[in-house]
Amino acid sequence: MSDARAPRSAASALMATADETEASFYEAMQQGDADRMMTIWADDDEIACVHPGGPRMVGTTAVRAGFEAIFANGPVHATVEHVRRYETAVCAVHHVTEKIQALTEKGWETAFVMATNVYVRGANGWRMVAHHASPGLPDDLPDITEPRTMLH
Repeated sequence: MSDARAPRSAASALMATADETEASFYEAMQQGDADRMMTIWADDDEIACVHPGGPRMVGTTAVRAGFEAIFANGPVHATVEHVRRYETAVCAVHHVTEKIQALTEKGWETAFVMATNVYVRGANGWRMVAHHASPGLPDDLPDITEPRTMLH
């Protein structure tokens, strides 16, 4: 197990956009790579992560431990199906639908998870500060949105 506070390596190169950071997050999940996963997160005591049905993990040590526990079972086959974005110059909130595929006794099964990823831009580029995922859904459901009104 690596130290969550270890200096960032070359693998944690400057991530120029929140989208780039998000892509790296899901690549780390698909590779089951806790070291790579932690290069995506801000180096801050207040980062937080909630996996579906799990407790809130706060701080780099707790977040790392949570991902190491998940990756002990192998990589997570997660892809993003839908993204809704709210972004400013220094903060980005992405509401995503994650498509999770797992090999079970019945073969490959799919579940959908609703997640919110929060990123901040700092001296080291865009880094994740929060990931909150809700328990899976059996099917991919459409968003429920309010009709947009047009201002004249």
